[in-house]
Amino acid sequence: MEIEYDSEKRQVTIEERGLDFEDAPIIFASSRRITWQDNRQDYGEIREITLGELAGRLVIIVHTQRGNATRIISMRKANEKEQNWFEKQFTES
Repeated sequence: MEIEYDSEKRQVTIEERGLDFEDAPIIFASSRRITWQDNRQDYGEIREITLGELAGRLVIIVHTQRGNATRIISMRKANEKEQNWFEKQFTES
């Protein structure tokens, strides 16, 4: 999987959140992930949100498709509400 991102934003995310955009393909390859379109506002492009597992914790990635690459926009740890919702999706299946 080809990913791209703003290198400065990646560095800030590593320093402030302990998450690395380079790890995004691990989440995208997992069967325990949920992706939906971000319709909160008009971004001028289709943005998606993926909630999935990375190193034993749940992570939210906002991303978009740019040609053949997935561009990572942001990455953060899921909050408690998001974690509960995620687990509910897999226990009700």
